[in-house]
Amino acid sequence: MTVRTRFAPSPTGMLHIGGARTALFNYLFARHHGGAFLLRVEDTDRARSTDAATQAILDGLDWLGLDRDEQTVFQSTRAARHAEVAHAMLAAGKAYRCYLSPDDLAAMRAQAAAEGRSFKVVSPWRDRDPSEAPAGVAPVIRLKAPRKGETTVIDMVQGEVKVANAEMDDLIILRADGTPTYLHAVVVDDHDMAITHVIRGDDHLTNTFRQVQIYQANGWARPRFAHIPLIHGPDGAKLSKRHGAQSVTEFRDMGYLPEGLCNYLLRLGWAHGDDEILSREQAIALFDLDGVGRGAARMDYAKLAFINGVWLRQADDTWLAQEVLQRLGADASFAPRLIALMPQLKERAKTLVELADATRFLVAPLEPDAKALALLTADNKALLADLLPMLADCDFSLDGVDAALRGFVAAYGRKLGDIAQPLRAALTGRIASPPIDATLAALGRDEALARITKAAQ
Repeated sequence: MTVRTRFAPSPTGMLHIGGARTALFNYLFARHHGGAFLLRVEDTDRARSTDAATQAILDGLDWLGLDRDEQTVFQSTRAARHAEVAHAMLAAGKAYRCYLSPDDLAAMRAQAAAEGRSFKVVSPWRDRDPSEAPAGVAPVIRLKAPRKGETTVIDMVQGEVKVANAEMDDLIILRADGTPTYLHAVVVDDHDMAITHVIRGDDHLTNTFRQVQIYQANGWARPRFAHIPLIHGPDGAKLSKRHGAQSVTEFRDMGYLPEGLCNYLLRLGWAHGDDEILSREQAIALFDLDGVGRGAARMDYAKLAFINGVWLRQADDTWLAQEVLQRLGADASFAPRLIALMPQLKERAKTLVELADATRFLVAPLEPDAKALALLTADNKALLADLLPMLADCDFSLDGVDAALRGFVAAYGRKLGDIAQPLRAALTGRIASPPIDATLAALGRDEALARITKAAQ
């Protein structure tokens, strides 16, 4: 058997972080078993589905590096197939036309409430002669669900779960207007796409019992199911805006790398030893569903930032420079400065936003902060003015600048720290920066001397 998984989002909003983890788990499971990973956009809710949300999902998956193996399936294009299966079930006696009106259903619901019991549709049309159907009423088609026994699912994460068939009613599979319901469409699509493993959030677990009955009614082999716990906020409550970023787009805009986010999501609810940093290749080699826990995972934004910082430090300096220039809106002429200092700059940053902020002094006019301005006392300005001739005459390489600075402090009987901090304020507008000799060399002779001259004045 060739493993085939799918990610099936509804395009009614951005790609949520929980959806991204579900997609990642499906992708890794398929790759680990040498199978195929597919995408199906479940856009049957035409009122809420948008092209912008669809594109955001596609862009998010591409950014995360979750490449698909076949062409994307759009559920809305398969309505005729969904209806075909529903009518085949009708012909086989596995479904029936139901003529209950909205008023009938409202009365049944009110009676259930008055009797203090949960509402369940028990349609008189299940076994009634269709010749008695009222004229001019378009019926729905309902699944003729079993009423005795139990429906059991052996879930690859949750274990054995079952529900009494008496607790479930006859699901509508085709509406009166001929459109399929979600639960019916999903089963038909998964069957036609030859999906072998359905890996999704455990909020779908109750749907699975109904879907299993549709598989059984059609005589189709069901896929294996794996329902993974949802992601909660740090406080254990449902993840919401008050906890922080929720969508993949937000995390991308906040400067997280796809490698960092995927690495974090992999370890969010999946256990394997003590290794925290895993490459894509390692993840594919190690991932399987037996490592997925049953309890809800809690989002830890601090841990995400830490893991992202590890990946940022491993990233290519030229690529980082290009990303930073784009975020700062600066042109490519500044790239050599950024590349020269990137090994030092990226050691302190955890996100591209932090990195861009730390490099801003290399591409934009200085705006010294209060602490930097406080360093530019009259004595320190005089010290900078004295330093200018020695820097102007030196070889403006890393070694040349270092030699000039050491020569200056030796000649004036000072310590290197005495000149380093005022220089840092003059060159970067801050009191923290990469090593001062590297900063001078990266800025170059003309820019460095111009900034020192301005500060000294």
